[in-house]
Amino acid sequence: MNFLPMEILTTKSRHCEEGVFPDEAIPRGERRLLREDHPRNDGLSAPRVRRKNGRPIFWGLLGLFLLLTACAGSPSATSASPQTDPAAVYATPDSDPTPTPFQPGASFPTAASPLLPLPVDASPAPTAAEALNLVVDINPLTGLPPADPVLLERRPLAIKISNFPREIRPQYGLTLTDQVFEYYIEWGDTRFIGVFYGNNSEKVGPVRSGRFFDEHVARMFKAFLVFNYADPREWNYLKGSDLYPFLVIPSCTGGICPPFFVSRIKDVEDAEHFTNYFDTTRFNDFAKEKGVNNSRQTLRNGFFSETVPASEGQVQRIYTTYSNRSYNYWEYDIATRKYLRYQETVNVDAEGGVAETYAPLIDAVTNQQVNAENVVVVFASHTFANKFNAEDEVYNIHLVDEGLAYVFRDGVVIPARWSRPEKDQLFFLATREGDPIFLRPGRTFYEVIGVTSTMIQNGLDWRFIFQTP
Repeated sequence: MNFLPMEILTTKSRHCEEGVFPDEAIPRGERRLLREDHPRNDGLSAPRVRRKNGRPIFWGLLGLFLLLTACAGSPSATSASPQTDPAAVYATPDSDPTPTPFQPGASFPTAASPLLPLPVDASPAPTAAEALNLVVDINPLTGLPPADPVLLERRPLAIKISNFPREIRPQYGLTLTDQVFEYYIEWGDTRFIGVFYGNNSEKVGPVRSGRFFDEHVARMFKAFLVFNYADPREWNYLKGSDLYPFLVIPSCTGGICPPFFVSRIKDVEDAEHFTNYFDTTRFNDFAKEKGVNNSRQTLRNGFFSETVPASEGQVQRIYTTYSNRSYNYWEYDIATRKYLRYQETVNVDAEGGVAETYAPLIDAVTNQQVNAENVVVVFASHTFANKFNAEDEVYNIHLVDEGLAYVFRDGVVIPARWSRPEKDQLFFLATREGDPIFLRPGRTFYEVIGVTSTMIQNGLDWRFIFQTP
């Protein structure tokens, strides 16, 4: 992926007329940004910990995969079995601050089944330009047509969306995303980063602060990263990277600029940190006005198929427990062939007799329950760059390399491996044997957990318990 140079930012002023793109100074002074509720403010910059060495994984398949623009058909799938001893399957604990995220005991296969070609008919072969037009109206992130084909003539928007405190719920815009990643931030909380490409939403949020993890999503989708400032360590890292021209933050002196806007929330402690929202319908005109490159990017088509893969692993509910205050489950609805999201409403207190309690998670824009055609649980290494980051739980989550995953679609589960050899590539999901996994066309929701996390199967219920060393 080639990012444009900083010169596309004509100025670095903090005045309102220069808009939401970041300036040189740390926004809002020297205070701890969007993590003021935590005491440490040492202003350290934490450079991204990157893998220096790795080993090739089914490169023949990946090389062919990266050349394809679409594929049809369905793969075979292996049966899933319960696993209560993660050390026997997953990587060793993250004792080193610069680990290889996944270190399996056995190598990936060196050869894999050939990928299925696109269906053909007896018509003459199209030219290269005609071939591109065949898929121009298909959203590569969902395998479905966009709400409006014009929406694909832009960069995606990757927007940080709050999940805590509970009083900010229902959030806005989650059912209009193409893909969503949920990950652990600190002190028991999780946060979403939603990718908007095939849909717009006039209200998204509350928009919250950035983390190191967000770089992965911005690079994978060649997206603008929309967030509500960041801790100085994360802000300085992002500002110093080639993502800088594509960072979108509230940046006006004494206020915020469109497409950001303020929507007040009542009965929320520290409410001023949860009042910024984003209107995706206004961003194209704003980017054009400022001369920012918002042109359509080359995004690799995913593997999608309506055909349900064969699998002996059946599922009704997918539980993910990040902490005693952040836990959720997805329930498969056979009528819609979607997974419906349920979110915790209380902190679990075993000694106090407080058990898990859930309620549907609703999108306030559509008044629909948050849902997804696919749920993917991703095991990724979580480390700290230094002891100061460890004290504040400022995680580096390593999503470049390879690791284990579980793919859920159509009420079945497929044990999987994820691969992302380069930082500017999308995920590749394959079976444990190396065959590509076809997602159901629609939204995909990723639950990102640590490599030492545990998985327990109890009948049709699959439970994942987040853990890092």
